[in-house]
Amino acid sequence: MLRDGARAEAAERDATPAAERGPLHGVPIAIKDENHVAGLPTAYGGAAFATPAKEDCEVVRRLRAAGAVIVGKTRMPEFGIWPWTETSANGYTRNPWNRLRSVAGSSGGSAAAVASGMVAAAIGGDGGGSIRLPASFCGLYGLKCQRGRVSTAPNVDLWRSLGVIGPLTRTVADSALIYDVIAGALPSDVWRAKDWTMSLTEAVHSEPGRLRIGYTTRLGTATADAETVAALQQTVDALRELGHLVTQVRPRFPEVSVAFLAQTAAGVSEEAERAEYPDLLEQRTRTLLKLTAALRGRAGWGERTGVAAGKAFAREFFSDFDLLLMPTTPTPAVLVGQLDGLSAVAATAKATAASGFTSLWNVLAIRPRRFRPV
Repeated sequence: MLRDGARAEAAERDATPAAERGPLHGVPIAIKDENHVAGLPTAYGGAAFATPAKEDCEVVRRLRAAGAVIVGKTRMPEFGIWPWTETSANGYTRNPWNRLRSVAGSSGGSAAAVASGMVAAAIGGDGGGSIRLPASFCGLYGLKCQRGRVSTAPNVDLWRSLGVIGPLTRTVADSALIYDVIAGALPSDVWRAKDWTMSLTEAVHSEPGRLRIGYTTRLGTATADAETVAALQQTVDALRELGHLVTQVRPRFPEVSVAFLAQTAAGVSEEAERAEYPDLLEQRTRTLLKLTAALRGRAGWGERTGVAAGKAFAREFFSDFDLLLMPTTPTPAVLVGQLDGLSAVAATAKATAASGFTSLWNVLAIRPRRFRPV
């Protein structure tokens, strides 16, 4: 935590003349433990790092410049590998709505902080569902932006293009405001997205017109349970009542699991190499690094595969539809202890199933386009 620093930062905000106050003036925000916050170690959720960061990362710098008060770091699984926020160093991060349930991951601590009311918003990261999964389990709003939309500096990218940075909030409007503040790439970023034609805050209050929306409850082997399907159907019904054209579809999703694993293996390896105390890495992490060593050299191939597959899918599906609606998680929030007693191999298989609806979209490089209302 940054108790004294946050209090001083808040006092400084109080002294700021009204005309000079930013859009996040005085808003308390927490930061996921994979991002640099000056004065705190960037520990990636584990115990292998101890030296405090000298400077804020670019996202934190932009938040402070907009008036936010940074109150501390949030828990995550080590290096964000797993979709449940459970570690040897810090134990379980529990769901504020039911402490026997998981907050998912890897931005689980950020989700718990927002859902419990500790902070108005928190920064997370998403390399396979890590913003969207916790948002789903905790009843929050979490948007995975496209790669290059938000700077990853001082890193040139996250997990070899899979990872993006973004907020978890209680409302769509709050996420729009924070994205407006943190959006924009730097020359050092590998990926850069085109500028928006309007701010997201403006977009929230604009009418999209009648949209063509496809929906499905399946993605490859991923299927949703009855409760999740029922919730999706309620959304379908609501969209139809609003006048949108909603059709059940069976898209031909590309097979990119090897590309995802190659980029993940390279990304985790790069972060693990920074460890000050490698012996304090979790055993499961060390085993995973050994098992995936042969895949790391294929990360570049994985990126190229994702770009090509994304272009092909966009041409095929989004030539007829503006949106694709599907579940985020296959079930509601599961019990804590999802990693208890699991080997690296067993944990990977379980994690693959848990993120079956989300990880594809980190691999595909799909550029957003204007809706074509009917």
